[in-house]
Amino acid sequence: MKRVVLAVLPLVVLVGLIAVFALNMNRDPSLVQSVLIDKPAPSFTLPAVAGTGVDGFDTASLQGEVTVVNVFASWCIPCREEHPLLERLKAETGVRLFGINQRDAAENAVKFLTELGNPYDRIGGDSDNRVSIDWGVYGVPETFVVNAAGVITYKHVGPISPQSLERDVIPAIEKARG
Repeated sequence: MKRVVLAVLPLVVLVGLIAVFALNMNRDPSLVQSVLIDKPAPSFTLPAVAGTGVDGFDTASLQGEVTVVNVFASWCIPCREEHPLLERLKAETGVRLFGINQRDAAENAVKFLTELGNPYDRIGGDSDNRVSIDWGVYGVPETFVVNAAGVITYKHVGPISPQSLERDVIPAIEKARG
């Protein structure tokens, strides 16, 4: 009897794991909630990404007006797909748009922005991924709305789509503007 249990146990565990994965396969990644919502942005300082022509930024830079913070990288294919929507967001709302360039070589970031355009008012280089971890970033791209008091009010996981821009991101900016 003991041998049967030992032989069947791995199969039962495997079936259980497959069930868990299957139930989560089509789950919307934007449903991941951040523990930082309604909390001040973490304390950080990011240097400018050389060659982009814009300054880096820090926690104090987020004070004073609503800011959208977008985490991106040149090696990120969804970031490339999302980029025109960031330009549209900037043009339609006039919001300050700051970028966290995650684990990227400066020359690659410059090439990416030269090719696609630079909608960012400031870009900080997060070469060691430390700031991204503090912000609770799971992967790139991710986008945050920070109100004028420096409090994170919204997080979007994954690339922004035309639908999520209209349905979620722009309303989150308007709500943060109060």
